[in-house]
Amino acid sequence: MSVFQTGKVQLSSSNPVATTGGDTSTFTQVVFPSAFPDGSSVIVIPFVQTFNGPDTPGLRIADVTTVGFKIRINELHANGKVTSDGTHTTETVGWIASTV
Repeated sequence: MSVFQTGKVQLSSSNPVATTGGDTSTFTQVVFPSAFPDGSSVIVIPFVQTFNGPDTPGLRIADVTTVGFKIRINELHANGKVTSDGTHTTETVGWIASTV
């Protein structure tokens, strides 16, 4: 049986686009309202809920555990080229987390 949790977070970015895998120093930590059972495999699905900035806010998720995850707005980066300066105004990001 799957267990679901939902939430939202206000995110903005004052940093350049993140392009180095594993570097989560500019990510925001989100803690689940309740921890999932120990040993659970958890997935997180985020969605931008607002349209406050002119550039497209991509999202990156990292370090998903039974107690939370890290997230950041990461403006578009395509084919090895940064297509924006990386800064982005505040957006509301909703998320769904579930065991699988």
